[in-house]
Amino acid sequence: MTRRIEETLHPGMAAAFEAEEVLHEGQSGAQGLCLIRNRIFGRMLFLDGVTQVTEADEFIYHEMLAHLPILAHGAAHRVLIIGGGDGGMAEEVLKHRSVERVTMVEIDPSVVEFSRRHLGAISKGAFDDPRLELVFADGARFAAEAEPRFDVAIIDSTDPIGPGEALFTEAFYTDCRRLLAPGGVLVTQNGVPFLQPEELRQTMTVFRRIFAVPACYRAAVPSYVGGDMAFGWGSDARAPLEVPVETLAARFAEAGLETRYYTPEVHKAAFVLPAFIRDLVEAG
Repeated sequence: MTRRIEETLHPGMAAAFEAEEVLHEGQSGAQGLCLIRNRIFGRMLFLDGVTQVTEADEFIYHEMLAHLPILAHGAAHRVLIIGGGDGGMAEEVLKHRSVERVTMVEIDPSVVEFSRRHLGAISKGAFDDPRLELVFADGARFAAEAEPRFDVAIIDSTDPIGPGEALFTEAFYTDCRRLLAPGGVLVTQNGVPFLQPEELRQTMTVFRRIFAVPACYRAAVPSYVGGDMAFGWGSDARAPLEVPVETLAARFAEAGLETRYYTPEVHKAAFVLPAFIRDLVEAG
């Protein structure tokens, strides 16, 4: 009998993924970790029953959180990633030759070690890039105590439950803002607004208080059940948000990127929000 892994994030609905094979099942710290192979999504990683990453569609999430702020900034040399233990975010960021240093802060060393062994198709050698500095620490504490100034900060967090909850607070976002160099950009993952409206509303409430230019953009990630995923954008500079598509196209070409979801046109269109998402943002 084929085993089904149930997605537990959204009470009131049921979603399940068929496991052709359970590749690993155990604990990572206080969280239950499960890795399966699914015929549609390939290898899928779950923490406490919540989908984290899949081989088949990770490119959408990682491209939109990495390339969009870096190309919008136009001169990003130092990038901060908080979370991202699977290595997929670092892999996309490091495709930019202009990036001189990537600091990746991951709370759990075992997640990185697990990803090295089992999810190499996602990280693609990123952990061995000499530009990557791995810091094993609590992301909220790092943001509160660190001194460097970053051009782009990417919060590749889990959902706001358990260890990820601290990465959705006003104190954390304020600390991240402090870490940004002039003209810097912070981007965050904010769940699926149709099923997690409070997550986006609360983040945008904070962003409106602490950033001169708060915004939201979106992308469709099939394995994250419930429709478009929302991403938060915060900056004290308006220029990165208003880069013309022609300039984005020139930067994209100069970077020599090969992408499967991101394009300069998708970049601009991602900030055009359906009415119900726009209303959540404005309610913040």
